Amino acid sequence: MIPLNYAILKHITTVKEASVNCVMDALKTQYGHFKAFKKHSIMNALMTAEANGLIEETRFDMDSNQELRVFYRAHKEGAETINKYIKN
Repeated sequence: MIPLNYAILKHITTVKEASVNCVMDALKTQYGHFKAFKKHSIMNALMTAEANGLIEETRFDMDSNQELRVFYRAHKEGAETINKYIKN
């Protein structure tokens, strides 16, 4: 099992786009018991990856609870970098 932050990045390379809730849903069975498996921690990992140029924001909207949802995707260069350093 790879570290949670690596799993978050790898997941983003496998989908068209994802929000923090999408990432949590996808990784819950493997990582749901991790102490860092919290919404704010995963959002922090996504925002850090964006700040480092690995992923980019694609859109945002409001969910049914009127909470902001930000969606991210791995652009070509970001996906190549992630996949180069984080092997399956």
